[in-house]
Amino acid sequence: MEPGTMLEILKTAANLKKNTRHCFTEPDRRESVADHSWRISLMAMLLSGEEEFQDVNMDRVIRMCLIHDLGEAFTGDIPTFLKSRGDEDKEEAVFDRWVDCFPSPQREEWQELLKEMKAMETREARIYKALDKLEAVISHNESDISTWLPLEYDLQLTYANEQIRITPELKKLKEAVDDWTREKIRAGV
Repeated sequence: MEPGTMLEILKTAANLKKNTRHCFTEPDRRESVADHSWRISLMAMLLSGEEEFQDVNMDRVIRMCLIHDLGEAFTGDIPTFLKSRGDEDKEEAVFDRWVDCFPSPQREEWQELLKEMKAMETREARIYKALDKLEAVISHNESDISTWLPLEYDLQLTYANEQIRITPELKKLKEAVDDWTREKIRAGV
């Protein structure tokens, strides 16, 4: 890849550092999309050493985690409870057009990853999606409860439940996160 091409891709991707999500990481600082993508990648890396994931291509999962929200470099983030199918289609279309401009072999690799992520048929894709949703719950627990919307009290305990069912390890992690959520709600902080 030519250095100029790489720099243009990196400049676009840098928007994820500026585009914020719904959660606060600390008072007066919203979580960035880049914060989220980094942490789900870290989660995948941490799971890669677990026995349960030895038959999974965790490098591929990490790659999915790193690129999954790059469409938001163009559209910004919309919280899941507000995002419409039209918003998803727009984000996907602009991301696909951007990747179509990449040089080979990066274009083909990213297109293959995006296709796999959309189809949700492989274990790798399902693990990436579970981590994506689970990290959102973790981040939300880190936010001051005063920033929560009323609908989020129940959402915290149900969001990601369908996706985490794919592995016992993720179920255990979600149970721990749910305990944390209940304690946070009980304490009101």
